[in-house]
Amino acid sequence: MKDREVDQAELKTLVSEVEGMSLSVVIPAYNEEGAVKATIEEVRAAMDPLGIPYEIIVVDDGSEDRTLEIARQTGVVVDSNQVNTGYGASLKRGVRRAQHEYVAIIDADGTYPPHYLPEMLAMCRDQDMVVGDRGAAMKNVPLVRRPAKWFLNKFASFLAERRLNDLNSGLRVFRKSELVPFIPLLPQKFSFTTTITLCMAANGKRMIYTPIEYGKRVGKSKIKPMDFINFLILILRISTLFNPLRVFIPLGLVFLVIGTVKFVIDLTFGDLSETVIFAYLAAIMIWSLGLIADMISRLHLRP
Repeated sequence: MKDREVDQAELKTLVSEVEGMSLSVVIPAYNEEGAVKATIEEVRAAMDPLGIPYEIIVVDDGSEDRTLEIARQTGVVVDSNQVNTGYGASLKRGVRRAQHEYVAIIDADGTYPPHYLPEMLAMCRDQDMVVGDRGAAMKNVPLVRRPAKWFLNKFASFLAERRLNDLNSGLRVFRKSELVPFIPLLPQKFSFTTTITLCMAANGKRMIYTPIEYGKRVGKSKIKPMDFINFLILILRISTLFNPLRVFIPLGLVFLVIGTVKFVIDLTFGDLSETVIFAYLAAIMIWSLGLIADMISRLHLRP
């Protein structure tokens, strides 16, 4: 009974904090017949007590099961990619269709509890994006995927020049007007959330994290072995698109140091080798590419 009284008190506070706001909840779904209905019902249970306008948009990504049919039966807004296009493509379709300024995204597999949505919406009044930080809950990530996730998080934080706690969390609330300019840059696949985080961070947007629980998914994971190749492509993309000089300048310095050390050695023995020339040329070429990438980045990511 005491917990219920606390919950009611928190609800009254949340109702006052989200007064005048509205929310579009986008749920991408691919073969989630076992969880999509429950996710929709949980979103409604979280949003109905607030008494504010909201909508739920389910975007089916060409599911081969009854996901699309079940979603339509719930009475929410349903859109479809018709064929399997990708997680990012589903989110972009849903964001474009959203009618409200504040947009939330949440997976349909039951891993993200929708009861965080009201609190995150309230926090977003003074932010451009609020991201659910899975924190210690990410311990259930398979061991084989942990090194890649750790490296990507560290590398992205290096590029963003700030700590990014959870790079690809699938639960977040943001302002639609702040995201729309970046939609052409956002990928069609799973790296959507990674890219949107870097877009916001690299462009000086207000972004904060809030701790959330992360549950066990319903159904099978959509991650495939080929996604390792996509991971490498993602590293190359973010290296050149987001703060490229942070990568190209140190890399060029490495070749400059190698060339200088070899030059000193060659002078000692009185024989200048081609290695010195190649190292200095490599440094100049890398810096030149970095400047070009930085110019392109500023054109695409300017406010």
